[in-house]
Amino acid sequence: MIARRGLLALPALLAAAAAGAQPWAPSRPIRFVLPLAAGGSLDALARLIAAHLTPVLRQPVVVEPRPGAGGNLAFEYVARAAADGHTILVGWDSLVINPPLYRRVNYDPVTDFNPIVQTIAAPQVLVVRADGAGDLSSLIAAAKAARPALSWASPGNGSIGHMTGELFRRDAELPDFEHVPYRGAAPAATDLLAGVVSALWVSLPAVTEHVREGRFRALVVTGARRSAVLPSVPTAIEVGQTALEIVSWQGLLAPAGTPAAAVETLNSEVNKALNSDNISRWIAAQGSERIGGDPGVLAAQIRADVRRWAEVIHRTGARPD
Repeated sequence: MIARRGLLALPALLAAAAAGAQPWAPSRPIRFVLPLAAGGSLDALARLIAAHLTPVLRQPVVVEPRPGAGGNLAFEYVARAAADGHTILVGWDSLVINPPLYRRVNYDPVTDFNPIVQTIAAPQVLVVRADGAGDLSSLIAAAKAARPALSWASPGNGSIGHMTGELFRRDAELPDFEHVPYRGAAPAATDLLAGVVSALWVSLPAVTEHVREGRFRALVVTGARRSAVLPSVPTAIEVGQTALEIVSWQGLLAPAGTPAAAVETLNSEVNKALNSDNISRWIAAQGSERIGGDPGVLAAQIRADVRRWAEVIHRTGARPD
């Protein structure tokens, strides 16, 4: 019988590492495959980590954007890549959201990947332009009255911004509030600035600077408590949106079957990168929480999210737009 792959093989990976697997070193450049367009927070953190790893691993670590199909192009590409430690997915929530959202995907988030490390967690934030709605109730009122309908953006179909927006649209009874998906947070933010869309649901790090510099107004964050970088912005719970306690994750994953020594080496070095002064300061300044730890942390997050987002998609009727 063929052994189950990916997360189900994680105990064996950890046991092999604990038993003293031979050190691993890359033999050619490592590619960090990004499921979104360049320019967002997912890209920024990946490049910071890549810059830290390049001298340590003595091979270039390059970030390669492969946007499209809500991230599925990148997810499927890495799932089918050689399991040798040289092709790494810069993963986020869409990895587990997409399978129940799309009619067909050609990967399994549990069996086709070996988690390496969860890098950060961050709340979602709803932002408008500085001259937009003054608070959440004003946006809801405007969305109910607008003809033609107002529109809201997300970083893409299957993004956690998409799912958060669908939950918000349902609970606020805004069936005509139109979703506009983008290929990443950066192009979505650009169109919000230009007035093409009226609002944007996105992970906080992607728009922190826009809010600080007065280009965007943040209406609500989805963490359990207020963000330290935007302390005046209420949580969703404070304004009665109790279903919107939502935290996004980012992390690195390898194709299933990647040698345990490669997973352990990458996990160890990425943890060192996350603990370095410049990266830890950047993470804190963006309003994210540094996670790190062993691969099991990300494995547990993926298992929990597989269940949660399948239920949300069923309940909201969310679909790719």
